[in-house]
Amino acid sequence: MDKARPLTHGLIRALLSPGLPFVIFLIFLVLASVLKFGIEREEDRQVRADVAVRAQALVRELEQEFRAHRLALKRMAERRKLQPDMSEATWRADANNYLEHFGTYQAIEWIDPDFNIRWVEPIAGNEDVLGFNVAFSEARRQALTEAARTGELDTSGVIELKQGGTGVVLYEPIGAGANNRGFIAGVFHMEKLVQSVHTPELRDSFHLTVLENGQPAYRQPARGEPVDGFAQALPTDLPDVAWSLQLTPNQRWVDEHQSGWASLTFATLAVMGLLVSLSTLLAQLILKRNRDLLQTRNELQLEIDQRKSVQQDLVRLETTDALTGLANRRFFVEDLAHNLGVADRQMRQLALVMIDLDRFQTLNDSLGHQFGDELLIQVSQRLSGLSNERVLVAYSGGDEFMVCQQQVEEIDDVIHLLGQLQQCFARPFEVQGQQHSITATMGVAIYPQSGLDADTLLRNADIALYRAKEAGRNNYQFYTEGMQDREVLRLELDKDLSKALALDEFVLYFQPQLDLATMQVGSVEALIRWQHPERGLLGPMEFIPLAEESGRITEIGRWVVQAACRQLASWRNGPLAHLRIAVNLSGRELDDEGLVDAIQQSMTRYEIPPDRLEVELTEEIFIANLDRNLDQLTRLNKLGVHLAIDDFGVGYSSLAYLRDFPVDLLKIDRSFITRVADRHDDAVITRAVINLAHNLGIQVAAEGIETEAQLNFLKNHRCDLAQGYLISRPVPAVELEALIARGLVFEDASDPG
Repeated sequence: MDKARPLTHGLIRALLSPGLPFVIFLIFLVLASVLKFGIEREEDRQVRADVAVRAQALVRELEQEFRAHRLALKRMAERRKLQPDMSEATWRADANNYLEHFGTYQAIEWIDPDFNIRWVEPIAGNEDVLGFNVAFSEARRQALTEAARTGELDTSGVIELKQGGTGVVLYEPIGAGANNRGFIAGVFHMEKLVQSVHTPELRDSFHLTVLENGQPAYRQPARGEPVDGFAQALPTDLPDVAWSLQLTPNQRWVDEHQSGWASLTFATLAVMGLLVSLSTLLAQLILKRNRDLLQTRNELQLEIDQRKSVQQDLVRLETTDALTGLANRRFFVEDLAHNLGVADRQMRQLALVMIDLDRFQTLNDSLGHQFGDELLIQVSQRLSGLSNERVLVAYSGGDEFMVCQQQVEEIDDVIHLLGQLQQCFARPFEVQGQQHSITATMGVAIYPQSGLDADTLLRNADIALYRAKEAGRNNYQFYTEGMQDREVLRLELDKDLSKALALDEFVLYFQPQLDLATMQVGSVEALIRWQHPERGLLGPMEFIPLAEESGRITEIGRWVVQAACRQLASWRNGPLAHLRIAVNLSGRELDDEGLVDAIQQSMTRYEIPPDRLEVELTEEIFIANLDRNLDQLTRLNKLGVHLAIDDFGVGYSSLAYLRDFPVDLLKIDRSFITRVADRHDDAVITRAVINLAHNLGIQVAAEGIETEAQLNFLKNHRCDLAQGYLISRPVPAVELEALIARGLVFEDASDPG
């Protein structure tokens, strides 16, 4: 019964459709039109078949007439051949017999071998043809000559007769070849010839047209206008002439042979459709009235249900993130405050986990916000699988998620949850048809050790998250007391960083790159340092992550390019004029639309040849968005700037891009160089990279050189450039000039990082 109820409701809805009566009437109208068309088509077919039968009969009669006439003419020709001295009187008597027998001849003629008409019967009405040469045209002369040669009948086709009017002439040769004695010719008026087969009944209803070679040659009209749509043309089998007879009925005859069933059927079905449509309309009015009564009775209950639904939606919107479907930050914080009160009363611990997606901002900027949204949705789906009565997962915004774990008995409970969270990122995410391996960094704060209220726990979990990022990402850190002090220092450093550019506190250090073929320094890598007014000289690892996080990395990157060009200009006329400077680009800088223009402007300003400047990108940044990077790097290549790939061979190697990108230099990652002299695997990989790059026309540099054994290995295997503490530590420009002037001295060194 429950299954039948939706079916009944569906039927009622269909019956109440406003357009149903019109649809029913339209169906009947279409059906009536189809039937009318079918009946008319069948009647037309029968009419055409009837006309075709009559046309076939005419063709048969005309063919029989022609055969009889030809036979008669042939007999006369045979007698003339056998009696060459036949008198004119005898010939005329013979011709009269045929004229009286057939009654369709205009005349019978004897034509001499020179094609002149010598005798004609009857004389009356044909006087003008005596002596007329029937070879009046070249075509007729050729046809008659051929007929005289072969002895075969020749037909003139429809022509204008010398006697007047339109007709046709049959020429039967008297003998053939040298024995030819001329022709016996039968002359027919087309009107008499056609009337011999076109009976009065047919002439009253059908127009008859003789087609010669497909073109109208003679037409005998009937009463009334012809109906060309029913015309039937049939070919004839006549000697030496291509005739067809076309029979076309007039409108009266067509009307007599068509019934009124088609129109009657159409009218009947149209009226039936109108009646059924009106009945349907009446039924709709009744059903609509009943439905309105039922709707009025249920309106109050429906309004109540709607109000409840709206209230539920409002609650859901206030507590749920629209994109991910997880709890939003507002609800999470309120729930966290409530759960802290419960934990305090029950004297239990509570864990707060802050989750940050690694490299999300780079992917989002490179691949678009649509990609970022789809990735967040998939991450949310995996994390929501951990939600239960003790665990709440929420989306904080950006690339951050929050997890609250209640009723924590011991720290192992939290570690187990962290393992489950990391497992959520173990499998790649398939977004927009491509797989992406995403990792997450987590910071953990435990109640009551890390804070007694929601704000404190959130702040300390965020501090722990930042420390985890500093430790290398894809890990987690618990909040400890010392982290708060380090966070204060970080915030102060971030504040100072905003003024460093304006106060010109950045400086460039340069680390030489040794050309292993000449053992001379041909290029240097520019490395930024911060001359902090209070903390002294700071390395890039102490402030570059802050610059990337705050978005200042683009401005700093442009300063590095300008400073490098300025330094090249200062070396222009000195002993270091041959040096090339390599500068590092971050992922955010590569995404900057104005990057290429900024580099070009700096080179133009300081009049630096493009081949004196080299840009370095890590392999990870290089292939993060191949399509977009190809455009940027191609523009740089067109400027003449060299392109180097740093940290080659770690984690993201995809050799295909080396073929498509304008790469000038590969820098083998130091992890392969450290033990290249005594570890077989590293040696094999290093040799393979060198050979691969050289086969592609790309130079190879090795970084992290600390021992002469490493240097000798690289030199023996045709590595192009070497860089590391063995050659020189990064030094200011002044020290670099002195270093190169006095020459390099290699001493084994340990790179502290």
